[in-house]
Amino acid sequence: MADDLGTSLRLELSPSVVDGLRDQLPAVAERTVAAIVAEVVEYADPLRGELGANIAQAVELALGTFLRLVETGAYFEPGGPLRAALEGAYALGRGEARSGRTMDALLAAYRVGARVAWRDWGAVAVDDDVPPEVVVRFAELVFAYIDRLSAASVSGHTDELATSGRVRAQYLERLGRALLAGADAEELQDRAERADWPAPATLTAVLLPSAHAGAVASLLDRRTLVLSADLTGAGVPEDITTLLVPDAEVSRSALLQALRGRPSVVGPTRPWTAVASSFRRAAKVLELVDLGHEPVDTETLLAALVVGADAEAVADLRARMLEPLADLSASTAARLAETLRSWLLHQGRRDDVAAELFVHPQTVRYRMTQLRTRYGERLNDPREVFDLIVALGPPGTAGTDTELYQSVQ
Repeated sequence: MADDLGTSLRLELSPSVVDGLRDQLPAVAERTVAAIVAEVVEYADPLRGELGANIAQAVELALGTFLRLVETGAYFEPGGPLRAALEGAYALGRGEARSGRTMDALLAAYRVGARVAWRDWGAVAVDDDVPPEVVVRFAELVFAYIDRLSAASVSGHTDELATSGRVRAQYLERLGRALLAGADAEELQDRAERADWPAPATLTAVLLPSAHAGAVASLLDRRTLVLSADLTGAGVPEDITTLLVPDAEVSRSALLQALRGRPSVVGPTRPWTAVASSFRRAAKVLELVDLGHEPVDTETLLAALVVGADAEAVADLRARMLEPLADLSASTAARLAETLRSWLLHQGRRDDVAAELFVHPQTVRYRMTQLRTRYGERLNDPREVFDLIVALGPPGTAGTDTELYQSVQ
């Protein structure tokens, strides 16, 4: 279409007509801006004041370029005045994207501009007795020119959105890395502002398989930061993604509900600049547990975390405290240790121990007789009792697995 226009729409306008069109240029530009302000809601405020004056000048330059194209017959040939006009339109599209306006508003402004320009310039042509067929060609050129400018602006708008999206994603990634690295508050604030990320009061780290991350993030605060394993730099498995969830302390139960049915670990809630500690705790729990089908709340595992803080110390303590059972078979030692742990936790209430272990109270009595024979007065020493409870661990841990007692023997 551009080639056809460049060859078939040659206008033979007299110098006096061209001069008349040029004389009308400032007034046409002013009326164009006024019409845009009146008819395109998005530009009602932005086109006032100094910004409005600058845009009026840009409109006048675009219309002036069109007149030069008409005067020289260059029309849509590459390079020359047209190239500068298209570059300006491209830049305008990018600027509109940065301002947060859509292309709908800009295209509407182009349509208004084309209508006003043609109405005013067409009147000049008619007054100068320009032949009708030339007036028609003139109209075609006006609207073809606006189409080219519109296309250039659309391209600029699209490119700016793509570029700004990638740039912001990079800024958010850098913010996430700095958060997990424990950067100081001033640096974190700077990075949050650079990423255009409204800082919340708190953040909570959630670790979960990457396959679930997108679906979960869509249910959470839009400020949630999503960090793949290669961004955490903390030895997290490659298939694990970290979510930093804003202000989850408002309803931790709601966060756990959003994670229901998905394997995950939820760290403690921390001030947003201190979320690194939430991430470290969640990562530690991830090492200690096998993910099932439901979220694991680290707040329910504080004792296990304290006990497991020094794995070698716990292993040494277990070896020492279970030494009286070392000459027994692994299965027998496991049963007696399980009974001893329940007995200590239930403070000797035989029926409660039997109910927990699903055995008869007489069985509990028999096992405790064996244990008293092997431990003697140690079961009456508060320090020894404390060490035994720590060594045996809370219910559900590996403290009574058969393999443990095989390692002790």
